[in-house]
Amino acid sequence: MKENWNSKENWTATNNYLLLFRSETWYRDLEQEKVQEIVSKWMDWYAGLVKSGIVESGRPLASEGKVVTAPGVIKDGPFAEAKETVGGYFIMNARSIDDAVAVANQCPGLPYGVKVEVRPLLETCPISRTNVPEVETAVV
Repeated sequence: MKENWNSKENWTATNNYLLLFRSETWYRDLEQEKVQEIVSKWMDWYAGLVKSGIVESGRPLASEGKVVTAPGVIKDGPFAEAKETVGGYFIMNARSIDDAVAVANQCPGLPYGVKVEVRPLLETCPISRTNVPEVETAVV
């Protein structure tokens, strides 16, 4: 039977989590003052998490970019037909995914349609642990 390389047993987990902020342009139907209020709350939230050592880094993402789909095949992206776009990310420290979700649940954009995806960061790729033989390094 083929081993499931993506199963939790193959993870080498860290205490780091990635928070991806997704939206269908959450601010589109809001007054400019309301948008500024939410952005201000978001920046205060981020600054507090950084100051407390919970968040290591985070950045907003540009709305344009490139998508490489095969060697030499490059397209403009993200694609307009995608309903949701990833607008930014945090890399954070937490004892568990439940603790990371508790932080994500504080996101000031949630009431306005922002979704926060919480993913554990791994030390190694799970595929490399099951499909590539380990190479022993000889110390001379």
